[in-house]
Order: sequence, then C-alpha cells, then structure tokens
Amino acid sequence: MKRHIPNSLTIGNLLCGCAGIVFVLEDRDLPAAYFVWAACVFDFLDGFTARLLNTHSAIGRELDSLADVVSFGVLPSMVIYKLWPPHLPEWSAFFPFSIAAFSALRLAIFNVDETQKESFRGLPTPANALMLTAIPLLPPAVLAFMQQPVQLTTIVIASCWLLVSPLELFALKFKSFSWKGNEVRFTYLLSAVFLITWLKLAAIPLVILLYIVFSLLSKLVVKQN
Repeated sequence: MKRHIPNSLTIGNLLCGCAGIVFVLEDRDLPAAYFVWAACVFDFLDGFTARLLNTHSAIGRELDSLADVVSFGVLPSMVIYKLWPPHLPEWSAFFPFSIAAFSALRLAIFNVDETQKESFRGLPTPANALMLTAIPLLPPAVLAFMQQPVQLTTIVIASCWLLVSPLELFALKFKSFSWKGNEVRFTYLLSAVFLITWLKLAAIPLVILLYIVFSLLSKLVVKQN
C-alpha cells in the first residue's frame, strides 16, 4: 500500500489544479492562488513521502509532471486569460496559454536533465504559478496598471522565458540547518517572511522576484571567491 501514498498525493495536486480552473472559469470568489498554494503543499508532500517511504518510481515521476502541467501551467494561464483586456483582438486572448506550453517544456527538460539536483536551471513551475496567480490579489490600483496590454504581454513573455532560461537558481533543500553553507537560503527566507508580513498577499510576486535576485547574487559571490 505504501507505494501508492505518494501517487495519491500527486493526484491531490492535480485535483487542486482542476478545481482552480473551474473556479476561474466560473468567476467564483475564491482566488485561483489558493488552489496553487494547496497544489504546492501536495507537490511537496508527494516527494517528501516518496523519500521517506523509499517508494520512488518512474510512474510517480511522470505523474508528478503531468499534475504540475495542470496546476502550475494551465491554471496560471487561465488566470492571465481572464485578466486579458477585452478590447484587444479576440485571437490575442489565447496568448497567455503560452505559459502552459512553456511550463510543459520546462518540466520535460527537468525530467531529462540529471544536473538539476542541487539547483534549478530556469524558474520552477510552482514558483512561476505562485507569481502569476498572485497578480489578482494586488491592490486595485496596482492591478489596473498591471492589466494594461503592454504590461500583461510583458508578463507572459517574461514568464515563458524564465521557465526555460539558462539562469541557475538555488533549490530550497537543506542538507543541514546550520548557517554555514545555507546563508543564501536563510537570508532569502527571512526576507520573504518580512515582505509577506509587511505586504500580505501582495508580496508574493515580489517574493518570487527576490528568489531570482538572490540566486543571481549568490552566483556572483561564488565567482568572486
């Protein structure tokens, strides 16, 4: 039975994505970001449980990616689709689904790249989904600014590029909880907690951007040393 536990948690991730898509399509009050957060919890737990129970499998790995495409690819695409300005040509509203396509590409690259163990190459799909689905949670004035055609188009293009970019980003995996060797991770987490405490949910896009900045700065420090 224990080998089915991680896969069951992965299905939970997938169902969160499906439910989030329904809520976006039906314009329900519960934000899509909540479903992405829940999917992230399931995504963490399935990997954690597989390691704990030593039940890794090829099927589990593929199932995880398929669930991630829905929860962290299609769902954020739907969020941007719903934000798309109605006065633009009708065909342009499908442009946000580039995010789903590049998310699938990002996951496929990750599955065949054996070098992405201690760090990531390109922005992980959960982080990208967290950033995009938090946009509707921004203050009304900021959201109105972000919802302009140029800004939304830039967001979609930047998101797609970040997913498959050559940027090397650190993984939040702790081999130990000592300060030495984890300086960047601890500093980032403390900064993220401060931003969320100060700006609440509106801080989430900034937290993801901060993750990218910290990763780039950590690489500069390593090169200088």
